[in-house]
This record gives sequence, structure tokens and C-alpha cells, in this order.
Amino acid sequence: MSIDKQMPVYAVPVLGQEILNTKTGEQQSSWQKTLIRVIETTTKIPSLSELQFAKSSAAYLLRTPRNQNSVSQISQATTNVVSVTDVKVNNTDKGIEVILVTPNSQQLSVSPKTEGNSYIVNIPNAQLQLVSGESFQQSKPVAGIALVTVANADANTLRVTVVGETGAPVVELFDSQTEGLVFGVTSTASTTQQPTPTPEKQPTPEQQPPIELEVIGAPEGSYNVPDATTATKTSTPVRDIPQSIQVVPRQSWQDQGAVNTIDALRSVGVIQGFNSPTNGDVFTIRGFQTSNLLHNGLKDYTGGAISGQTQLANIERIEVLRGPASVLYGQGNPGGTINYVTKQPLSEPYFAASTTFGSYSFYQPTIDISGPLNSDKTLLYRLNTSYISTESFVDFFYNQRYVIAPVLSWQISKNTKLTFESEFRDQQQYPRTGLPAVGTVLPNRNGKIPLSLNTLDEDARNNRRSILLSYNLEHRFSDNWSLVNAFLVRSIRYRTDSANSGSLRADGRTLNRTQQNYIGAPAADEEYALDNHVVGKFKTGSLQHELVAGFDLYRDISQFDQTMRAIGTIDVFNPVYGQPVGRLLSRIDQKTKNDQLGFYVQDIVKLTNNLNLVLGGRGDFIGNKVTNFLNASANQSQSDSAFSPRVGLVYKPIQPVSLYASYSESFSQNIGTTFEGSLFKPSSGTQYEVGVKGDFLNGKLSSTLALYQLTLSNVLTTDPNHSTYSIATGEQRSRGIELNVTGEILPGWNVIASYAYTDGQVTKDSNLSTIGNRLVNVPENSASLWTTYTFAKGNLQGLGFGLGLFYVGERQGDLINSFSVPSYLRLDAAVYYRLDRLRFALNLKNLSDVQYFTPRTINLVYPEDPFIVEGTVSWEF
Repeated sequence: MSIDKQMPVYAVPVLGQEILNTKTGEQQSSWQKTLIRVIETTTKIPSLSELQFAKSSAAYLLRTPRNQNSVSQISQATTNVVSVTDVKVNNTDKGIEVILVTPNSQQLSVSPKTEGNSYIVNIPNAQLQLVSGESFQQSKPVAGIALVTVANADANTLRVTVVGETGAPVVELFDSQTEGLVFGVTSTASTTQQPTPTPEKQPTPEQQPPIELEVIGAPEGSYNVPDATTATKTSTPVRDIPQSIQVVPRQSWQDQGAVNTIDALRSVGVIQGFNSPTNGDVFTIRGFQTSNLLHNGLKDYTGGAISGQTQLANIERIEVLRGPASVLYGQGNPGGTINYVTKQPLSEPYFAASTTFGSYSFYQPTIDISGPLNSDKTLLYRLNTSYISTESFVDFFYNQRYVIAPVLSWQISKNTKLTFESEFRDQQQYPRTGLPAVGTVLPNRNGKIPLSLNTLDEDARNNRRSILLSYNLEHRFSDNWSLVNAFLVRSIRYRTDSANSGSLRADGRTLNRTQQNYIGAPAADEEYALDNHVVGKFKTGSLQHELVAGFDLYRDISQFDQTMRAIGTIDVFNPVYGQPVGRLLSRIDQKTKNDQLGFYVQDIVKLTNNLNLVLGGRGDFIGNKVTNFLNASANQSQSDSAFSPRVGLVYKPIQPVSLYASYSESFSQNIGTTFEGSLFKPSSGTQYEVGVKGDFLNGKLSSTLALYQLTLSNVLTTDPNHSTYSIATGEQRSRGIELNVTGEILPGWNVIASYAYTDGQVTKDSNLSTIGNRLVNVPENSASLWTTYTFAKGNLQGLGFGLGLFYVGERQGDLINSFSVPSYLRLDAAVYYRLDRLRFALNLKNLSDVQYFTPRTINLVYPEDPFIVEGTVSWEF
């Protein structure tokens, strides 16, 4: 793909279109080899300054002949949207080449520019249409190149971004007769940039080299991800989604030294749910607790809530969709949905390893390897492994867990791709329980309960093992129609043998307890998720459509045999462990099966160039069946159905800014019957949302400002006439304002920040005294800021600093608002240094050693981690 560097370059104008390069007086056949796109017209042979202008506005060099209609063909291409059906990255002797494959090698018009630390090529009237529907992203394809991304900037524009690592790679653009547009990227690891000739030493026309495109990249990668898939099941620019969604990139949580998902999501305002923080992923979003989790777009609710904390080793990014998502995923909590997008195989060999040591004997080694398995690179693999061993400030506590996550992708043909993925997760830990509110966040006449106190016995355990297997089959029928078939199965085995904390007696020091044990085999949980959908693009008159239609199946089966026994009390100020277990209090031996079948359709309609309509609807049929192995008369089954709509509008007054409004619903099955024996209707969530989204600093910085009202109806409350039964008449409402900002402010200066005002309260309840009370674990005000700065050149090149501020306001501990946990401001800091392939990091967490808590009940308040220091050494090539 090399270009003759001695080829003379002159320019003559083609007014209103392109400037063509040719030798003066030569025939068309000579200048067909080269074409430079510039945004300037002239009536004379350009001077060097004009050529430098062409260089700064980016050049388009062709290596193949074109006929005399070349210009008109390019002009015609700008009126029709060209599909880019594949993206290939190949190694060259100078670096890499990135190929945008188009049908019949259609030519693309480009508008590249170099601004600050980013080089962006906008390709108008083109769209990326991969079989997967997602954008293309490859980190570190070769030494010296940090990141290559290809994504749809909007409905009619494709964007290519090349990011250097420690210097400025050189980019040349060519046309290929057989594939499409080619980006030739010269790695800074193998060459240095040539200086531009000064006007005093202008080269002759025969000596003028072809115009090169210079790129200066952010050394540690970007925080800004332009598109997401969770909200629409297609790769959609964030600003074209009529709902608030944040994409949390891996780079941001690596800089923070995140160990688990709550660490990674803290920077976008997601709060730890009121559950034991080591049992699973449970979060509070927009005032409601949620465990709506997806694994690459497939429901994985059990995998997050039961199988233990999700490890981050094999996660590429996390997408946080705020508000109801039942229109695409069926029943779930209304607060939000979290999608874990995993790392995918790379086409070039890659190896990375890191080791982290920290406070409380923390130790975590990780390995990430990837590459091709055959010469034509149709078989690719990736393997991520991680092991964590740590103790805690809590007595007796330990946690050992590992994850092994292999992935294999097979490009069966040009239009068909099959990806197999598995994940083996094991967690062996001493269980952790909370402390009474009296003595931690409330006064206790005996003084403060030590936060290190563990109310369990020394032989307690909480072991969980999970195996996930999945596949994703993608087939493209044409440039406009594709099919996705995906399946996931997760099998979980867990066992918890421990004492449970009960109420604190009136003396303020004696804590009641019960003993929980599993009889025989460990408890088991299995979930299955199958999704089939088609994606089609077509027109009806002047309207452009992007249609998603399909169906999914979900089944969750859980079974356990559990006993609760009496155990002696414990003095929280002078604990005595090893007390004998007493009489049997209760036993549950049952199997529960939940089924869901859903049909959904979504249409993104382009009404005008700057106005989009999003319409969607879903019908669900769900069932719950409980088999009681101890009492057959207690067996029960329940079936329900629900329809979940969504409608949204997106208006763009100018290209970087979107105004949006949306209405969406969710539902979740309420299990059980009233005193009269009638079944409960499902709870339903209803959300109204308006907002504005903007991309600033030429797309480097993105923000979302949202206003919403979210109402949860048919909430189960106590029947006032029959206290052991419930009625579905409750209602809870959350109103709020949210602001999220992500991206690069200046070269090397990244930021991810959020602010939320949340007015969450009980609006209807059988207990009239709770109406108007605040919802549990919901702060009225919360804010977060994580920012880093890395020197890209000079004597300090590779040195970086990070600062984090995380504020969470006062939160109520129960619905009767009998107590609250205080607000807190947590301070984090970090220092990094990259030396070629080595990276050193020091993370200081909770630098001010502030005490803060997560409430569950008045008997269970969880103290969070104090000041922690962690150091990491990583190496990659």
C-alpha cells in the first residue's frame, strides 16, 4: 500500500467539490493515482502554505486509478448512505492498516481533522453496519498505538478515531480496489515524525511528499465512549437515545484501582444497594434498588445477585441505563439496568499481566491474552484470569475469589460470525453481616460498637461457585438486514452456614441471633436466557427506519433446603464465640421456577434530518411455580402477563446537541395472594423523562442533563385488617435531576463526574404514617468526581495523577424513617507512571478515613472500608 514519496503533488481546483493533484499539463491518467481532499478553492497552483493547509485539514490519498467521473462519483456518494460492513486491522512493517470494507469497494468522502490530542475522521453519508450492530474498538493493536475506534457519530456520519500512545502516529488514507477505504497508521514505536519543511527551503514539485496526517493521542486512553447498545439493542450514539445512559469505560475504573463493580460505578452516581456488599451486585439507581443485570445484552439477574461480586477482569465497559427497560428485557425493577460488556478476542497477539498489593493483605494477579489461532485470522481467542485474596477491617473476615473467562470467535464467512464465551467464578469467604444502628449511627448508652466486630462465629462460611456458558451467532443477510441469536446458561452452587444478627435488646449490648444452615447439598440456582432478533433498515416514503424485532425466553430455577436454629446471644462489647446451636426454629425445602416469554418490537424513525422518533412495545407472559417438598399443600403457581411501551423523541437543533423526551414503563411480578385468595397484580413502573445531551470540545467531552419522574405502583403493603397478609395498594415515587459529564477537557486531562438530586418518597401506603417518608438508602443529594491528568511529552512524559471526590447525602434506614445514616465525603487519589510497556500505579482510597455506612434495617447497618492503599505493577505488549 505504499505511495511513491517522490511523486509530484500540485493542485488544481474543482470548485465546490475537490482539489485534484496532478502534474501541470499531464493527462488525466497520471493524476488518477492521487486525490487530496481540502476545504479551499483556488484558481492557481497552490503555494506551500496552501499545501500545508491541505495537510492540516487532512488529506485523502488514493493508490488506485479512477476514471474521469471520479469527482462526480464522490459527489454522488455524498447523497447516498454507504454501508461499512466490516472493519479489519492488519499489521504492516510500519504499524497497522485499518480497512473500512464497503460493498463493491464503494468510495467514501472524508472530513478529517487534527485537534488537540485527538485525530478524528468524520465520513459523511456512511454508517457502520457490523453483524453485531456494535461499534468497533481495538486497544493497543500494536506498540505505539493506544486505541482505534470506528463508530456511528449520528444517523448519517461515521467516525474513525486513532489514538497514539506516547507520540504522534502518522496516518495516510488510501482507496482499495477490492475492499474500501484504508487507513495506513505508522506507529510511533517504529518511527519518528518528520519535521515539516520551512518556507525558506520549499521543495520542488518533484520533491514534494504526499500529505500525511498527524495524530497525538492521550497516553492512557479516553473516558468518552460515543455509543451504547443497552437502550436499543443496536449500536446507537448516546445522544440519539431518548433516555439517560452512561457508558463507563474500563480505563476509568483502572485509573481508580477498582476491585469490584460498585467501585467502578461510583463515579457515575450508582450507590451500593442495601445488601451485604460481598454477596452480589445490588445497586440503588433513581431511588429504587435494582439487580437488573445483563451480560452482553442477555438477562443475567441471578448471576449478579446470587453468585457473588462480579469481577472486572473480563469486563470491557459497563453501560448504565437509567429508568425502566422492560420494553426490551421484560420484567425488572424500574430504577435502572446495568449491562456488563465483556472483552472480545483481538486479531493481533496481545498479552497483559498485572499484580496488585494492598492493605489488609490484599493481593490480585491478573492475566489477559489474545490473538489469532490460524493464519487467516478467522479463529480468534481471548483468555482473562484473575485471583483476589484479601482480609478486612472486620474480625475473622477473608475473601478469596477467582475468575477464568475464555472467549473464542469464529468468522465462519464474510457475513456470519459465531462467538463462544464461558466464565468460571469461585468465591470462598467468611460471611459478613451488619451491626445494629444503635451504637453505630445512633447513640448507645454503652458507647460506640467497634466497627471491626463480627457477630458471627469463627467457623462461618459463605461459598459460591458459578459457571456461565454462552454463544452469540450473528448473520448478515444484506447490508440492511441481519439476525442475532444468543444464548446464556449460568449454574450456581452456594452454601452459607452462619449466624444471623437479630434485634438488639433494651440493654443496648445483647444481640439476638439465629443460626442458618443448609442441609445436604449446597443450594442451587440455574438460569437460561435465549434471545433472537432481527435488525433491519429500510424506507417508507421519505422516512428512514431502523427496526428491531424479536422474542426472548428466560427461565430461573432455584432449589435449597435451609434450616434456622436458635443460637445464644452475643455481647457486642464483649463477644464470646462458639456457643452451641439450639432448637430448630424453621425449615424451608423448596424449588422455585420462574419463566418468561416476551415478544418485542422497536422502530427508530428518522422523521427529518434532526428529528428522530423511537417507538417500542413488548408483550410478556410470565409464570412462577413453587414446589414445597415438606408440605404439598403449600405448592403454588401463578401466571401473569404485561405490556410495556416506550416512546421517545430526539431533536437536534445543532449537530452536537440533542433535546429529548420519553415515556417508558416496567413491571415485576408480585408473588402471593390477598387474604381473600386473589392473586396480586404485577407492580408497574412509569417514567417521564426530558433532557439535553451535548458533545463538546469536538466530541471529546459528553454530558447529559436529565429531569425525570418515576412512579412504582402496586407495591405490596401490610393489610390493615389482616396483619399477616399483604395488599397491592402501595405507591412510591422518585423525582430528580441528574447531570453526568464524561470525556477529555484538555490533552491528557480526563474526567468522569455526576450530580443527582433525588426526591424519593412514599406516596401511598396502608400505614398512613409512612406517606411522605423518604425511600430507604436514597440520598437527596449525591455527587462524584474522578479526574486524571497525564503528561504526554517532556521530562514528565508518562507521569499521571488522579483525584476522586465522592459525596453521598444523608439516607433513611427504613420506610418508617426511624433512623438515618449520615452523609459523607470520600476522597481518593492516585499516582501513575508509564515507562514503555510497564505501568506503575499507587491508589489511595478513602484518604481522609471517613466512616460511612450502608443501611438495611435498624438491626443491620454495614460499615464500609476505611483508608486503603493499593499498588499495581502491570506489563503489556
